[in-house]
Amino acid sequence: MNAPDLDRARSHRPRLVMTHDVGAQVHGAGPMGRFNQRLAVAITSRVGTMWTAYLFGLLALISLPAALASRDVIIIVAWIAQTFLQLVLLPIIIVGQNVIQIANDARAQADHETLTAIHRLSVEIHAINETQTKILHALERGRT
Repeated sequence: MNAPDLDRARSHRPRLVMTHDVGAQVHGAGPMGRFNQRLAVAITSRVGTMWTAYLFGLLALISLPAALASRDVIIIVAWIAQTFLQLVLLPIIIVGQNVIQIANDARAQADHETLTAIHRLSVEIHAINETQTKILHALERGRT
């Protein structure tokens, strides 16, 4: 490892990056980006609940009798695909993504704590090695 790489490695400090920290990268850091991020999070947090999935399921069931009464396979398949699946699965998928993201953030936090501890130990080991190297050089000079 050359000197600049070694200096960069020595000065590195682990940093924690969480989901909420990267919003500006997605929507921009300006006022419009912040507004878009807040709006998207507000809508997602309301639509992404199991209660919304239940509500959408009930809403979809309102049109089921008409679809079945038509006895038309295309209408019944369309009801299943376009009404029920799309309407009900949307909030369920959002709930699942939220659970996954919470787990990812928890892992990031745990990894950050581990890496910070390893970094501190590595700095300490490096300091000990530098001291030992100085002692060894002093002992070598004393023998010659």
